Amino acid sequence: MSDKSVILAADVGGTTTSVGLVDHQGEVLTQRLASTRGNGLTIERIVSLLGEVKREGDRQGLEVEGIGIGIPGAIEKGTGRIGPEIHNLPELANLPLGRLLTERFSLPVFVDNDVNALALGEGYFGVARGIQNFALLAVGTGVGSGVVVNGKLVRGASGYGSEFGHVPLNLDGRPCFCGSQGCLKTYVSGPDVAAQAHERLRDRPSGLLWELAGGDPQRVDAELVFQAAKAGDPLAAGLVEEVCRYLGAGMAVIINGLNPELVILTGGVAESLREHFPEICRWCHRYAFAGAISAAKLVCLSQDKRTSVRGPAALVLYELGK
Repeated sequence: MSDKSVILAADVGGTTTSVGLVDHQGEVLTQRLASTRGNGLTIERIVSLLGEVKREGDRQGLEVEGIGIGIPGAIEKGTGRIGPEIHNLPELANLPLGRLLTERFSLPVFVDNDVNALALGEGYFGVARGIQNFALLAVGTGVGSGVVVNGKLVRGASGYGSEFGHVPLNLDGRPCFCGSQGCLKTYVSGPDVAAQAHERLRDRPSGLLWELAGGDPQRVDAELVFQAAKAGDPLAAGLVEEVCRYLGAGMAVIINGLNPELVILTGGVAESLREHFPEICRWCHRYAFAGAISAAKLVCLSQDKRTSVRGPAALVLYELGK
C-alpha cells in the first residue's frame, strides 16, 4: 500500500451527492458537491462526478485503490444491486450499480446503504473507534440506521438488516411508504413532521406557526415547526414533544434488541433537535431495560455532507479487510 493510496467515495443523497478522495486516516483530500440529478439521469450524474474527482486525483499522483458508494436503499450483498424500495431515488431501483461502476472504472467497487456506510465511518474514523457494538440512527428526510455487532456490519439475509426506521411504534398509525403503518419514520422524519403540522393546522388555523406560514399550511416544513416551537407556539411545541418521545422509543428498541455500547443519533432533524436531546434520552431511559441502557452511551452527532464521504471510504476499507 502506497502512502498515496486513496479511496474514491460517494455519498448519494436524494438532493445532493458528495464525492471525494479519502485517505486511510479519514482525511478528505478532494471533494465535490453537486445536485444528484443534475441535468440528466442520476446514474449519469454519479458516473460523471466520480470521473471528475478521480481525474483530479490522477493529476495529484494519488492512487485510487477502490470505490465506495453509499445509497439510500437496501443493497444486494456481493453484486451491489440496488433494491426495489429506494424512496428518494426511485429511478435507481434494481440498478446493478456495483457491476456498472466496476466496468466503467476497472476498480473494486463496494455499494451499501448510506447509513450502513455512515456507521462504518464512525467506527473507522469517528466517535465509535475501538467500539465493537454500536448503532447509528440517522433522522432527516428519511430514517435510516446502521448497526455493528462484534465488529461486523449487520446486513441481514437480503440487505434489510437494521431498518429500525421501519419498526412499527403505533399499530394503527400513520401509513408508511414501506407498506406498513405507524413506523418510527412516519413520526420523526422531516417530511413527516411537516405533514403532521399540515394536518393539525387544518383543524387549528391560528397561532405563530400559522402566521410564519403566511396562512398556508403547505409552506410549513420541519425547520419552520422547530422554529415556531422554540418561540413558544403550542401546536409546534406539542408536535416536537411527540417527536422526542418517538425518537426515545426508537432508540430504546435498538438498545433492548442489541444491547450496544453506543447509540449515535444524527441527521438533519436530529441536529435541529439537539437542544432537546436530554428529553429524547429521558424517553429512551423510560422505554429501555435499565441494565441495557446503563451499558450504552447516547450521543447526538452533527453530520456534514462535506465529510459524509468518509462513510463510503470506510466501507472500502472494511470490505478489503483493512
